[in-house]
Amino acid sequence: MENKKAQPSAANASTTPFIKFETWAAKNERNIFYTLLGLCLFLSLISFNARISEAHDDALYLEGGWRFVHEFPNYFYTQNAPLYPLFLGLLIKLMGFKLIVFKLISVVLNALGFVLFFKAFKGRLPYMIFLPVAFFHASNYLILYYASMTFTEAFYFFLQGLFFFTAAKVIDVLDKNGPQLKSQYQLWLMFGLSMFLISTAKSSAIVVIPAVVLYFILQKNWKALGYSLGAYLVFKLLYEVIVKSIWAAQNQFAGQSKILLQKDPYDISKGNEDAAGFITRFVENTNLSLSKRFYQILGWRDENSVEVYGLISLITLSLMLFGFWKLYKKGNKLLVLATLFSGAQLVLSYLILQTRWDQPRITLVLMPVLLMLILYAFYAFTNNKGIGPTIYLVVVVMMCGSVLLSSLKRGTKNIPIVKKNLQGDKYYGYTPDWQNFLKCSEWCADSLPASSLVASRKAPMSFVYGKGKKFFPIYSVIKKDSATNQSNPDSALAFFKEKKVTHIMLGTLRLDPNNPGNGFINTVHNIAAPIAEKYPQKLKLVHIEGQFEEAAVYEIVY
Repeated sequence: MENKKAQPSAANASTTPFIKFETWAAKNERNIFYTLLGLCLFLSLISFNARISEAHDDALYLEGGWRFVHEFPNYFYTQNAPLYPLFLGLLIKLMGFKLIVFKLISVVLNALGFVLFFKAFKGRLPYMIFLPVAFFHASNYLILYYASMTFTEAFYFFLQGLFFFTAAKVIDVLDKNGPQLKSQYQLWLMFGLSMFLISTAKSSAIVVIPAVVLYFILQKNWKALGYSLGAYLVFKLLYEVIVKSIWAAQNQFAGQSKILLQKDPYDISKGNEDAAGFITRFVENTNLSLSKRFYQILGWRDENSVEVYGLISLITLSLMLFGFWKLYKKGNKLLVLATLFSGAQLVLSYLILQTRWDQPRITLVLMPVLLMLILYAFYAFTNNKGIGPTIYLVVVVMMCGSVLLSSLKRGTKNIPIVKKNLQGDKYYGYTPDWQNFLKCSEWCADSLPASSLVASRKAPMSFVYGKGKKFFPIYSVIKKDSATNQSNPDSALAFFKEKKVTHIMLGTLRLDPNNPGNGFINTVHNIAAPIAEKYPQKLKLVHIEGQFEEAAVYEIVY
Protein backbone atom coordinates (compact mmCIF):
# COMPACT_ATOMS: atom_id res chain seq x y z
CA MET A 1 0.00 0.00 0.00
CA GLU A 2 1.12 3.53 -0.66
CA ASN A 3 0.88 5.84 2.35
CA LYS A 4 0.06 9.29 1.01
CA LYS A 5 -0.33 12.29 3.27
CA ALA A 6 -3.37 14.36 2.37
CA GLN A 7 -2.31 17.61 0.68
CA PRO A 8 -4.48 20.20 -1.05
CA SER A 9 -4.09 20.73 -4.76
CA ALA A 10 -3.12 24.30 -5.63
CA ALA A 11 -4.47 23.88 -9.14
CA ASN A 12 -7.97 23.23 -7.85
CA ALA A 13 -7.83 25.69 -4.95
CA SER A 14 -10.88 27.56 -6.14
CA THR A 15 -13.04 24.63 -7.16
CA THR A 16 -14.69 23.30 -3.97
CA PRO A 17 -15.15 24.39 -0.35
CA PHE A 18 -13.26 21.25 0.68
CA ILE A 19 -10.14 22.29 -1.23
CA LYS A 20 -10.36 25.84 0.08
CA PHE A 21 -10.57 24.55 3.64
CA GLU A 22 -7.61 22.22 3.09
CA THR A 23 -5.50 25.14 1.88
CA TRP A 24 -6.46 27.32 4.84
CA ALA A 25 -5.94 24.53 7.41
CA ALA A 26 -2.52 23.60 6.01
CA LYS A 27 -1.36 27.21 6.41
CA ASN A 28 -2.76 27.48 9.95
CA GLU A 29 -2.12 24.00 11.31
CA ARG A 30 0.17 25.16 14.13
CA ASN A 31 -2.31 27.78 15.35
CA ILE A 32 -5.17 25.29 15.13
CA PHE A 33 -3.21 22.79 17.22
CA TYR A 34 -2.46 25.27 20.01
CA THR A 35 -6.04 26.54 19.97
CA LEU A 36 -7.40 23.01 20.43
CA LEU A 37 -4.84 22.25 23.16
CA GLY A 38 -5.81 25.46 24.96
CA LEU A 39 -9.49 24.55 24.63
CA CYS A 40 -8.75 21.10 26.06
CA LEU A 41 -6.97 22.58 29.10
CA PHE A 42 -9.63 25.27 29.65
CA LEU A 43 -12.50 22.80 29.54
CA SER A 44 -10.53 20.39 31.74
CA LEU A 45 -10.19 23.17 34.32
CA ILE A 46 -13.87 24.12 34.48
CA SER A 47 -14.86 20.43 34.39
CA PHE A 48 -12.41 19.44 37.12
CA ASN A 49 -13.92 16.96 39.59
CA ALA A 50 -12.29 16.90 43.03
CA ARG A 51 -14.45 14.03 44.30
CA ILE A 52 -14.52 10.26 43.79
CA SER A 53 -17.04 8.88 41.32
CA GLU A 54 -20.09 6.99 42.54
CA ALA A 55 -19.13 4.33 40.01
CA HIS A 56 -16.28 3.49 42.44
CA ASP A 57 -13.81 2.07 39.90
CA ASP A 58 -11.58 5.11 40.35
CA ALA A 59 -11.48 4.37 44.08
CA LEU A 60 -10.68 0.75 43.27
CA TYR A 61 -7.57 1.81 41.37
CA LEU A 62 -6.53 4.15 44.18
CA GLU A 63 -6.95 1.40 46.75
CA GLY A 64 -4.94 -0.92 44.51
CA GLY A 65 -2.11 1.62 44.30
CA TRP A 66 -2.17 2.14 48.06
CA ARG A 67 -2.07 -1.60 48.71
CA PHE A 68 0.87 -2.02 46.32
CA VAL A 69 2.82 0.28 48.62
CA HIS A 70 1.56 -0.71 52.08
CA GLU A 71 1.18 -4.45 51.53
CA PHE A 72 4.31 -4.97 49.43
CA PRO A 73 5.11 -7.66 48.32
CA ASN A 74 2.01 -9.56 49.48
CA TYR A 75 -0.46 -7.77 47.21
CA PHE A 76 -0.81 -7.68 43.43
CA TYR A 77 -3.75 -6.09 41.61
CA THR A 78 -5.67 -8.70 39.58
CA GLN A 79 -9.19 -7.24 39.20
CA ASN A 80 -8.16 -6.17 35.70
CA ALA A 81 -5.05 -4.81 33.96
CA PRO A 82 -2.49 -3.84 36.63
CA LEU A 83 -0.40 -1.08 35.01
CA TYR A 84 -2.48 1.89 36.18
CA PRO A 85 -2.65 0.79 39.85
CA LEU A 86 1.11 0.18 39.64
CA PHE A 87 1.52 3.72 38.32
CA LEU A 88 -0.63 5.09 41.15
CA GLY A 89 1.38 3.02 43.61
CA LEU A 90 4.56 4.69 42.36
CA LEU A 91 2.98 8.12 42.85
CA ILE A 92 1.82 7.18 46.36
CA LYS A 93 5.30 5.93 47.20
CA LEU A 94 6.88 9.18 45.97
CA MET A 95 4.45 11.74 47.43
CA GLY A 96 1.94 10.02 49.68
CA PHE A 97 -1.81 9.79 49.08
CA LYS A 98 -2.69 13.14 47.46
CA LEU A 99 -5.96 12.82 45.58
CA ILE A 100 -5.98 16.27 43.97
CA VAL A 101 -2.39 15.82 42.74
CA PHE A 102 -3.33 12.45 41.19
CA LYS A 103 -6.25 14.11 39.43
CA LEU A 104 -4.06 16.92 38.09
CA ILE A 105 -1.62 14.32 36.75
CA SER A 106 -4.58 12.65 35.05
CA VAL A 107 -5.47 16.00 33.40
CA VAL A 108 -1.89 16.31 32.12
CA LEU A 109 -1.92 12.74 30.77
CA ASN A 110 -5.18 13.40 28.94
CA ALA A 111 -3.75 16.55 27.35
CA LEU A 112 -0.58 14.67 26.34
CA GLY A 113 -2.78 11.97 24.83
CA PHE A 114 -4.43 14.62 22.66
CA VAL A 115 -1.03 16.03 21.64
CA LEU A 116 0.27 12.59 20.60
CA PHE A 117 -2.96 11.80 18.74
CA PHE A 118 -2.75 15.08 16.83
CA LYS A 119 0.93 14.60 15.97
CA ALA A 120 0.30 11.02 14.84
CA PHE A 121 -2.58 11.68 12.43
CA LYS A 122 -2.02 15.21 11.15
CA GLY A 123 -1.49 15.23 7.39
CA ARG A 124 -2.66 11.63 7.01
CA LEU A 125 -6.28 12.57 6.41
CA PRO A 126 -7.95 15.57 4.81
CA TYR A 127 -8.20 18.33 7.41
CA MET A 128 -11.95 18.38 6.82
CA ILE A 129 -12.01 14.94 8.45
CA PHE A 130 -9.13 15.12 10.89
CA LEU A 131 -9.82 18.47 12.56
CA PRO A 132 -13.41 17.66 13.63
CA VAL A 133 -12.11 14.44 15.21
CA ALA A 134 -9.28 16.37 16.90
CA PHE A 135 -11.88 18.87 18.13
CA PHE A 136 -13.90 16.00 19.57
CA HIS A 137 -10.80 14.55 21.26
CA ALA A 138 -9.96 17.91 22.84
CA SER A 139 -13.42 18.95 24.00
CA ASN A 140 -15.76 15.99 24.51
CA TYR A 141 -17.46 16.21 27.90
CA LEU A 142 -16.95 12.55 28.80
CA ILE A 143 -13.24 12.60 27.94
CA LEU A 144 -12.97 15.75 30.07
CA TYR A 145 -14.85 14.05 32.92
CA TYR A 146 -12.38 11.18 32.98
CA ALA A 147 -9.49 13.64 32.59
CA SER A 148 -9.82 14.71 36.22
CA MET A 149 -10.75 11.30 37.61
CA THR A 150 -8.52 8.41 38.57
CA PHE A 151 -10.22 6.02 36.16
CA THR A 152 -7.92 4.48 33.55
CA GLU A 153 -9.32 6.47 30.61
CA ALA A 154 -6.96 9.50 30.72
CA PHE A 155 -3.98 7.21 31.28
CA TYR A 156 -5.18 5.03 28.41
CA PHE A 157 -5.70 7.94 26.01
CA PHE A 158 -2.08 8.91 26.69
CA LEU A 159 -0.81 5.38 25.98
CA GLN A 160 -3.06 5.04 22.93
CA GLY A 161 -1.68 8.32 21.61
CA LEU A 162 1.84 7.04 22.25
CA PHE A 163 1.11 3.85 20.31
CA PHE A 164 -0.37 5.73 17.35
CA PHE A 165 2.49 8.26 17.37
CA THR A 166 5.15 5.53 17.46
CA ALA A 167 3.32 3.49 14.81
CA ALA A 168 3.28 6.55 12.55
CA LYS A 169 7.05 6.89 12.94
CA VAL A 170 7.54 3.20 12.17
CA ILE A 171 5.36 3.39 9.04
CA ASP A 172 7.21 6.44 7.73
CA VAL A 173 10.63 4.88 8.33
CA LEU A 174 9.57 1.64 6.65
CA ASP A 175 8.25 3.52 3.63
CA LYS A 176 11.52 5.39 3.31
CA ASN A 177 14.18 2.81 4.19
CA GLY A 178 12.48 -0.55 4.77
CA PRO A 179 13.04 -2.62 7.93
CA GLN A 180 16.62 -2.37 9.26
CA LEU A 181 17.35 -3.64 12.74
CA LYS A 182 20.76 -2.08 13.37
CA SER A 183 19.92 1.49 12.44
CA GLN A 184 16.30 1.36 13.66
CA TYR A 185 16.53 -0.65 16.90
CA GLN A 186 15.66 2.34 19.10
CA LEU A 187 12.46 2.95 17.14
CA TRP A 188 11.51 -0.73 17.23
CA LEU A 189 12.10 -0.83 21.00
CA MET A 190 9.89 2.23 21.42
CA PHE A 191 7.21 0.58 19.30
CA GLY A 192 7.45 -2.62 21.35
CA LEU A 193 7.29 -0.61 24.56
CA SER A 194 4.15 1.22 23.40
CA MET A 195 2.53 -2.14 22.57
CA PHE A 196 3.47 -3.56 25.95
CA LEU A 197 2.27 -0.53 27.93
CA ILE A 198 -1.13 -0.27 26.25
CA SER A 199 -1.80 -4.01 26.57
CA THR A 200 -0.91 -3.91 30.27
CA ALA A 201 -3.07 -0.85 30.92
CA LYS A 202 -6.35 -2.29 29.58
CA SER A 203 -7.12 -5.97 29.24
CA SER A 204 -9.05 -5.63 25.99
CA ALA A 205 -6.04 -3.81 24.48
CA ILE A 206 -4.16 -7.12 24.38
CA VAL A 207 -5.55 -7.26 20.84
CA VAL A 208 -2.82 -4.77 19.88
CA ILE A 209 -0.58 -7.81 19.33
CA PRO A 210 -2.79 -9.64 16.78
CA ALA A 211 -3.67 -6.25 15.20
CA VAL A 212 0.01 -5.46 14.56
CA VAL A 213 0.61 -9.02 13.32
CA LEU A 214 -2.34 -8.83 10.91
CA TYR A 215 -1.24 -5.40 9.69
CA PHE A 216 2.26 -6.56 8.76
CA ILE A 217 0.84 -9.74 7.20
CA LEU A 218 -1.33 -7.53 4.95
CA GLN A 219 1.81 -5.55 4.15
CA LYS A 220 3.74 -8.82 3.56
CA ASN A 221 6.52 -7.28 5.62
CA TRP A 222 7.82 -10.27 7.55
CA LYS A 223 10.91 -8.57 8.95
CA ALA A 224 8.85 -5.75 10.40
CA LEU A 225 6.50 -8.33 11.90
CA GLY A 226 9.41 -10.11 13.56
CA TYR A 227 10.99 -6.89 14.83
CA SER A 228 7.65 -5.75 16.32
CA LEU A 229 7.01 -9.01 18.15
CA GLY A 230 10.62 -9.24 19.29
CA ALA A 231 10.57 -5.69 20.69
CA TYR A 232 7.27 -6.37 22.49
CA LEU A 233 8.62 -9.58 23.99
CA VAL A 234 11.68 -7.78 25.35
CA PHE A 235 9.45 -5.78 27.67
CA LYS A 236 6.78 -8.41 28.22
CA LEU A 237 9.23 -11.10 29.34
CA LEU A 238 11.13 -8.68 31.56
CA TYR A 239 7.84 -7.61 33.15
CA GLU A 240 6.73 -11.21 33.75
CA VAL A 241 10.08 -12.11 35.35
CA ILE A 242 9.86 -9.11 37.69
CA VAL A 243 6.21 -9.77 38.61
CA LYS A 244 6.79 -13.48 39.24
CA SER A 245 9.96 -12.94 41.25
CA ILE A 246 8.62 -10.13 43.46
CA TRP A 247 4.90 -10.85 43.77
CA ALA A 248 4.55 -14.44 42.54
CA ALA A 249 1.37 -13.08 40.97
CA GLN A 250 -1.07 -14.48 38.47
CA ASN A 251 -1.47 -12.73 35.12
CA GLN A 252 -3.85 -9.83 34.53
CA PHE A 253 -6.53 -12.00 32.93
CA ALA A 254 -6.83 -14.69 35.60
CA GLY A 255 -8.69 -12.47 38.04
CA GLN A 256 -11.31 -11.48 35.47
CA SER A 257 -11.85 -14.60 33.39
CA LYS A 258 -14.07 -16.42 35.89
CA ILE A 259 -16.44 -13.46 36.22
CA LEU A 260 -16.58 -12.81 32.47
CA LEU A 261 -17.52 -16.43 31.81
CA GLN A 262 -20.48 -16.24 34.21
CA LYS A 263 -23.98 -15.48 32.96
CA ASP A 264 -24.36 -13.05 35.87
CA PRO A 265 -21.17 -11.44 37.21
CA TYR A 266 -22.75 -11.10 40.64
CA ASP A 267 -24.42 -14.51 40.89
CA ILE A 268 -22.22 -17.55 40.27
CA SER A 269 -25.17 -19.89 40.88
CA LYS A 270 -26.55 -19.06 37.41
CA GLY A 271 -23.60 -20.86 35.83
CA ASN A 272 -21.37 -20.01 32.88
CA GLU A 273 -22.33 -18.59 29.51
CA ASP A 274 -22.58 -20.88 26.48
CA ALA A 275 -21.70 -20.07 22.86
CA ALA A 276 -25.19 -18.79 22.06
CA GLY A 277 -25.04 -16.58 25.14
CA PHE A 278 -21.81 -14.95 23.98
CA ILE A 279 -23.32 -14.28 20.54
CA THR A 280 -26.33 -12.69 22.23
CA ARG A 281 -23.96 -10.59 24.35
CA PHE A 282 -22.18 -9.36 21.24
CA VAL A 283 -25.40 -8.38 19.46
CA GLU A 284 -26.86 -6.66 22.52
CA ASN A 285 -23.63 -4.84 23.37
CA THR A 286 -23.33 -3.70 19.75
CA ASN A 287 -26.83 -2.23 19.89
CA LEU A 288 -26.20 -0.63 23.28
CA SER A 289 -22.96 0.96 22.15
CA LEU A 290 -23.55 1.89 18.51
CA SER A 291 -27.16 3.03 18.71
CA LYS A 292 -27.12 4.50 22.23
CA ARG A 293 -23.73 5.22 23.79
CA PHE A 294 -22.05 6.38 20.57
CA TYR A 295 -24.66 9.09 20.03
CA GLN A 296 -24.90 9.99 23.71
CA ILE A 297 -21.16 10.67 23.68
CA LEU A 298 -21.67 12.93 20.65
CA GLY A 299 -24.46 14.72 22.52
CA TRP A 300 -27.09 13.68 20.00
CA ARG A 301 -29.09 11.53 22.40
CA ASP A 302 -30.17 12.15 25.97
CA GLU A 303 -27.70 10.56 28.37
CA ASN A 304 -30.53 8.94 30.35
CA SER A 305 -32.12 7.35 27.27
CA VAL A 306 -32.29 3.54 27.40
CA GLU A 307 -33.78 2.74 23.98
CA VAL A 308 -31.66 0.88 21.45
CA TYR A 309 -32.26 0.66 17.71
CA GLY A 310 -30.83 -2.15 15.63
CA LEU A 311 -31.19 -0.16 12.40
CA ILE A 312 -29.08 2.70 13.76
CA SER A 313 -26.42 0.20 14.88
CA LEU A 314 -26.41 -1.36 11.40
CA ILE A 315 -26.10 2.01 9.64
CA THR A 316 -23.31 3.15 12.00
CA LEU A 317 -21.38 -0.09 11.57
CA SER A 318 -21.85 0.00 7.79
CA LEU A 319 -20.41 3.52 7.62
CA MET A 320 -17.40 2.42 9.66
CA LEU A 321 -16.75 -0.55 7.40
CA PHE A 322 -17.17 1.54 4.27
CA GLY A 323 -14.79 4.17 5.64
CA PHE A 324 -12.24 1.48 6.45
CA TRP A 325 -12.52 -0.02 2.97
CA LYS A 326 -11.97 3.36 1.32
CA LEU A 327 -8.94 4.06 3.54
CA TYR A 328 -7.54 0.61 2.83
CA LYS A 329 -7.90 1.10 -0.91
CA LYS A 330 -6.36 4.57 -0.59
CA GLY A 331 -3.30 3.08 1.11
CA ASN A 332 -3.66 4.96 4.41
CA LYS A 333 -1.46 2.65 6.45
CA LEU A 334 -1.73 4.30 9.87
CA LEU A 335 -5.53 4.38 9.68
CA VAL A 336 -5.56 0.74 8.61
CA LEU A 337 -3.49 -0.24 11.66
CA ALA A 338 -5.54 2.00 13.99
CA THR A 339 -8.77 0.47 12.66
CA LEU A 340 -7.52 -3.09 13.07
CA PHE A 341 -6.60 -2.29 16.66
CA SER A 342 -9.77 -0.39 17.56
CA GLY A 343 -12.01 -2.82 15.70
CA ALA A 344 -10.48 -5.79 17.49
CA GLN A 345 -11.03 -4.04 20.82
CA LEU A 346 -14.64 -3.36 19.89
CA VAL A 347 -15.29 -6.99 18.99
CA LEU A 348 -13.56 -8.37 22.08
CA SER A 349 -15.25 -5.94 24.49
CA TYR A 350 -18.72 -6.49 23.04
CA LEU A 351 -18.22 -10.25 23.08
CA ILE A 352 -16.96 -10.79 26.63
CA LEU A 353 -18.56 -8.06 28.75
CA GLN A 354 -21.95 -8.72 30.30
CA THR A 355 -24.61 -6.33 29.02
CA ARG A 356 -25.43 -5.16 32.55
CA TRP A 357 -22.01 -3.45 32.46
CA ASP A 358 -23.33 -1.14 29.77
CA GLN A 359 -21.03 1.88 30.18
CA PRO A 360 -20.09 4.69 27.78
CA ARG A 361 -16.40 4.36 28.71
CA ILE A 362 -16.23 1.03 26.83
CA THR A 363 -16.93 2.83 23.55
CA LEU A 364 -15.34 6.17 24.48
CA VAL A 365 -11.70 5.13 24.05
CA LEU A 366 -12.51 3.89 20.52
CA MET A 367 -14.41 7.02 19.47
CA PRO A 368 -11.59 9.00 17.76
CA VAL A 369 -10.81 6.17 15.32
CA LEU A 370 -14.48 5.27 14.81
CA LEU A 371 -15.29 8.91 14.07
CA MET A 372 -12.48 9.12 11.51
CA LEU A 373 -13.96 6.10 9.72
CA ILE A 374 -17.49 7.51 9.71
CA LEU A 375 -16.44 11.00 8.62
CA TYR A 376 -14.25 9.49 5.87
CA ALA A 377 -17.28 7.58 4.61
CA PHE A 378 -19.36 10.78 4.57
CA TYR A 379 -16.46 12.62 2.94
CA ALA A 380 -16.23 10.01 0.18
CA PHE A 381 -19.97 10.35 -0.50
CA THR A 382 -20.00 14.17 -0.55
CA ASN A 383 -16.58 15.17 -1.95
CA ASN A 384 -17.92 16.61 -5.19
CA LYS A 385 -19.61 19.70 -6.53
CA GLY A 386 -23.22 20.44 -5.73
CA ILE A 387 -24.94 20.00 -2.40
CA GLY A 388 -22.56 17.29 -1.11
CA PRO A 389 -20.07 19.56 0.71
CA THR A 390 -22.95 21.43 2.34
CA ILE A 391 -24.41 18.20 3.72
CA TYR A 392 -21.02 17.15 5.06
CA LEU A 393 -20.47 20.57 6.62
CA VAL A 394 -23.87 20.43 8.35
CA VAL A 395 -23.01 17.03 9.89
CA VAL A 396 -19.61 18.28 11.10
CA VAL A 397 -21.01 21.52 12.54
CA MET A 398 -23.77 19.59 14.32
CA MET A 399 -21.21 17.21 15.80
CA CYS A 400 -18.73 19.88 16.92
CA GLY A 401 -21.43 22.23 18.16
CA SER A 402 -23.14 19.51 20.19
CA VAL A 403 -19.83 18.39 21.69
CA LEU A 404 -18.81 21.91 22.68
CA LEU A 405 -22.22 22.89 24.08
CA SER A 406 -22.38 19.72 26.19
CA SER A 407 -18.94 20.40 27.64
CA LEU A 408 -19.58 24.09 28.33
CA LYS A 409 -22.93 23.32 29.93
CA ARG A 410 -21.47 20.72 32.27
CA GLY A 411 -18.34 22.75 32.99
CA THR A 412 -20.34 25.85 33.94
CA LYS A 413 -22.56 23.78 36.23
CA ASN A 414 -19.49 22.16 37.80
CA ILE A 415 -17.64 25.38 38.77
CA PRO A 416 -19.49 26.09 42.08
CA ILE A 417 -19.22 22.42 43.06
CA VAL A 418 -15.47 22.16 42.56
CA LYS A 419 -14.96 25.49 44.34
CA LYS A 420 -16.71 24.10 47.43
CA ASN A 421 -14.71 20.86 47.23
CA LEU A 422 -11.37 22.65 46.95
CA GLN A 423 -12.33 24.92 49.84
CA GLY A 424 -12.63 21.87 52.08
CA ASP A 425 -16.19 20.57 51.69
CA LYS A 426 -15.29 17.19 50.20
CA TYR A 427 -18.91 15.94 50.33
CA TYR A 428 -20.48 18.84 48.44
CA GLY A 429 -21.95 17.68 45.14
CA TYR A 430 -22.96 14.23 46.37
CA THR A 431 -26.62 13.38 46.92
CA PRO A 432 -27.61 12.85 50.60
CA ASP A 433 -27.45 9.05 50.37
CA TRP A 434 -23.79 9.22 49.28
CA GLN A 435 -22.94 11.94 51.79
CA ASN A 436 -24.20 9.79 54.64
CA PHE A 437 -22.47 6.68 53.32
CA LEU A 438 -19.11 8.39 52.93
CA LYS A 439 -19.34 10.25 56.25
CA CYS A 440 -20.14 6.94 57.88
CA SER A 441 -17.02 5.46 56.27
CA GLU A 442 -14.99 8.32 57.71
CA TRP A 443 -16.57 7.71 61.12
CA CYS A 444 -15.45 4.08 60.96
CA ALA A 445 -11.86 5.22 60.45
CA ASP A 446 -12.04 7.78 63.27
CA SER A 447 -14.06 5.88 65.87
CA LEU A 448 -13.59 2.12 65.46
CA PRO A 449 -10.49 0.21 66.58
CA ALA A 450 -7.71 0.01 64.00
CA SER A 451 -8.10 -3.77 64.01
CA SER A 452 -11.78 -3.62 63.02
CA LEU A 453 -12.88 -4.77 59.56
CA VAL A 454 -16.13 -3.30 58.23
CA ALA A 455 -18.12 -4.93 55.42
CA SER A 456 -19.10 -2.30 52.83
CA ARG A 457 -21.02 -2.40 49.55
CA LYS A 458 -18.61 0.18 48.10
CA ALA A 459 -15.43 -0.78 49.92
CA PRO A 460 -12.98 1.17 47.71
CA MET A 461 -14.94 4.40 48.23
CA SER A 462 -15.12 3.70 51.95
CA PHE A 463 -11.35 3.22 51.84
CA VAL A 464 -10.74 6.63 50.22
CA TYR A 465 -13.04 8.59 52.52
CA GLY A 466 -12.08 6.37 55.44
CA LYS A 467 -8.52 7.72 55.25
CA GLY A 468 -6.95 4.50 54.05
CA LYS A 469 -8.78 2.16 56.42
CA LYS A 470 -9.32 -1.26 54.88
CA PHE A 471 -12.96 -2.30 54.35
CA PHE A 472 -14.27 -5.73 53.40
CA PRO A 473 -15.93 -5.64 49.94
CA ILE A 474 -19.45 -6.95 49.40
CA TYR A 475 -20.48 -7.07 45.74
CA SER A 476 -23.20 -9.71 45.88
CA VAL A 477 -25.35 -11.55 48.40
CA ILE A 478 -23.10 -14.12 50.05
CA LYS A 479 -24.24 -17.65 50.92
CA LYS A 480 -27.50 -17.02 49.09
CA ASP A 481 -30.58 -19.13 49.86
CA SER A 482 -32.24 -19.85 46.50
CA ALA A 483 -35.69 -19.83 48.12
CA THR A 484 -35.39 -16.32 49.60
CA ASN A 485 -32.58 -14.74 47.51
CA GLN A 486 -31.16 -13.67 50.86
CA SER A 487 -28.22 -15.03 52.80
CA ASN A 488 -28.44 -18.10 54.95
CA PRO A 489 -27.84 -16.47 58.36
CA ASP A 490 -25.67 -19.22 59.84
CA SER A 491 -23.53 -19.51 56.70
CA ALA A 492 -23.18 -15.73 56.43
CA LEU A 493 -22.07 -15.44 60.07
CA ALA A 494 -19.57 -18.25 59.62
CA PHE A 495 -18.24 -16.58 56.48
CA PHE A 496 -17.81 -13.20 58.20
CA LYS A 497 -16.11 -14.86 61.16
CA GLU A 498 -13.71 -16.68 58.84
CA LYS A 499 -12.86 -13.40 57.08
CA LYS A 500 -12.45 -11.60 60.45
CA VAL A 501 -15.22 -9.08 59.67
CA THR A 502 -16.14 -7.23 62.85
CA HIS A 503 -18.77 -4.74 61.60
CA ILE A 504 -21.22 -4.32 58.76
CA MET A 505 -22.26 -1.00 57.22
CA LEU A 506 -25.72 -0.60 55.72
CA GLY A 507 -26.12 2.36 53.38
CA THR A 508 -29.22 3.58 51.58
CA LEU A 509 -27.62 4.18 48.20
CA ARG A 510 -30.19 5.03 45.55
CA LEU A 511 -30.82 2.75 42.61
CA ASP A 512 -31.69 5.84 40.59
CA PRO A 513 -29.50 8.84 41.56
CA ASN A 514 -32.22 11.27 40.48
CA ASN A 515 -35.11 9.51 42.20
CA PRO A 516 -34.73 8.72 45.93
CA GLY A 517 -38.15 7.06 45.96
CA ASN A 518 -37.16 4.41 43.42
CA GLY A 519 -35.47 2.03 45.87
CA PHE A 520 -31.93 1.53 47.05
CA ILE A 521 -29.08 -0.96 46.64
CA ASN A 522 -30.06 -3.66 49.14
CA THR A 523 -27.24 -6.19 48.69
CA VAL A 524 -25.88 -5.80 52.22
CA HIS A 525 -29.39 -5.58 53.66
CA ASN A 526 -30.18 -8.99 52.14
CA ILE A 527 -27.24 -10.37 54.11
CA ALA A 528 -27.96 -8.58 57.39
CA ALA A 529 -31.75 -8.99 57.50
CA PRO A 530 -31.82 -12.82 57.88
CA ILE A 531 -29.14 -12.58 60.59
CA ALA A 532 -31.12 -9.92 62.48
CA GLU A 533 -34.31 -11.94 62.14
CA LYS A 534 -32.84 -15.20 63.45
CA TYR A 535 -30.24 -13.79 65.83
CA PRO A 536 -31.29 -10.24 66.81
CA GLN A 537 -28.59 -10.12 69.48
CA LYS A 538 -25.85 -10.74 66.91
CA LEU A 539 -26.10 -7.28 65.29
CA LYS A 540 -25.50 -4.33 67.63
CA LEU A 541 -26.15 -0.83 66.29
CA VAL A 542 -23.17 1.44 67.01
CA HIS A 543 -23.66 4.44 64.71
CA ILE A 544 -26.19 6.12 62.39
CA GLU A 545 -25.23 8.85 59.92
CA GLY A 546 -28.01 11.13 58.68
CA GLN A 547 -31.74 11.33 59.31
CA PHE A 548 -32.90 10.52 55.79
CA GLU A 549 -31.25 8.01 53.45
CA GLU A 550 -29.10 7.19 56.42
CA ALA A 551 -26.11 4.88 56.75
CA ALA A 552 -25.70 2.66 59.81
CA VAL A 553 -22.89 0.59 61.31
CA TYR A 554 -23.57 -2.62 63.22
CA GLU A 555 -21.11 -4.59 65.26
CA ILE A 556 -21.26 -8.35 64.71
CA VAL A 557 -21.38 -10.15 68.05
CA TYR A 558 -20.14 -13.69 67.43
